[in-house]
Amino acid sequence: MRHIMLSFSFLLLSWQVHAHGPTPQKAKESVTIQAPIAKVWSELKNFDDIANWHSDLKKSAGDGKNQSGGLRTLTFQNDETLTEELDYYNEAEHEYSYRLKTENTKAIPTSSHTVDVKVAAGETADSSVVTIKSRFYRGDTGNTPPENLSDEAAVKAMTQFFKNGLNGLKAKLEK
Repeated sequence: MRHIMLSFSFLLLSWQVHAHGPTPQKAKESVTIQAPIAKVWSELKNFDDIANWHSDLKKSAGDGKNQSGGLRTLTFQNDETLTEELDYYNEAEHEYSYRLKTENTKAIPTSSHTVDVKVAAGETADSSVVTIKSRFYRGDTGNTPPENLSDEAAVKAMTQFFKNGLNGLKAKLEK
């Protein structure tokens, strides 16, 4: 009987080690743009206007509020949509933060995400550095997510979304 109890205890412990929820993932990208902060911020500051420079998006629309609680809906090139909500906005510091309001794992394979956007001075007066960083959870928060909703898929998608956006912003402002 003791042998059976030890085997059961080991089996239970083994299951508990493998049964855990997702861990938060992170993505961070930056780009230097040959334009002064004021010009970069002017393009970036309107939360609703991301589709003006982001190639992954067909359109973006919002309530026009550049303040906590402001909402925007993004429509991706594949016609999938998701809604994000502005948490923090600081005009003087050239930064804002937002979060996923309504998920759509076909648009971005995350179940939740928060994003910080910041424009800072570059190495010269005529350059700026834009940094976007995020903390998020994979699209399927179960113990065995499918490959398209895994941590790796979420990191890859968020990183590529940031790169595409920053490249689009840079191209628009440096032309």
